[in-house]
Amino acid sequence: MNDDAKTKLTRPRPVRESISEMTEIVLPNDANPLNALLGGRLMHWIDLAGAMAAHRHSRTYVVTASVDHMDFLVPVRVGDFVVLRSSVNRVFHTSMEVGVKAWVENYRADRSRHVSSAYLTFVAIDAAGNKVAVPAVIPETEDERRRYDDAARRREIRRAESARRKK
Repeated sequence: MNDDAKTKLTRPRPVRESISEMTEIVLPNDANPLNALLGGRLMHWIDLAGAMAAHRHSRTYVVTASVDHMDFLVPVRVGDFVVLRSSVNRVFHTSMEVGVKAWVENYRADRSRHVSSAYLTFVAIDAAGNKVAVPAVIPETEDERRRYDDAARRREIRRAESARRKK
């Protein structure tokens, strides 16, 4: 890889370059006997949506290191669309926090409602599984700057909780 290519891969990138959106239709195989979306399926989709933003930002392989607390706010039924939006909130060295917000869209009723949000931590790795540095992220909007600052606070909370569990 030449120096220009390396520079392009390591340059800081704005949050907007990581923004990802995916849409899933809830099928019977995704639901419980009451025709409501399985929580585990939504968690899987949230992980995929988060990984897409992390891949877009880091331009390398990523693995999920953690998922913060999740609540399921409203039921999602067979036939509904689930729209997941994600973006990188902050980069540390080899890790990054990604925020994912999920919405249920009932196209028959022309209604959209917030289902769940989550913060995930992804670690960038190479093909051999070694951690690699991630380019810095540049928050440009007021909302992006707020999420950037909040991510540092959440990281400290995660670290404190991890240290507490190790005792």
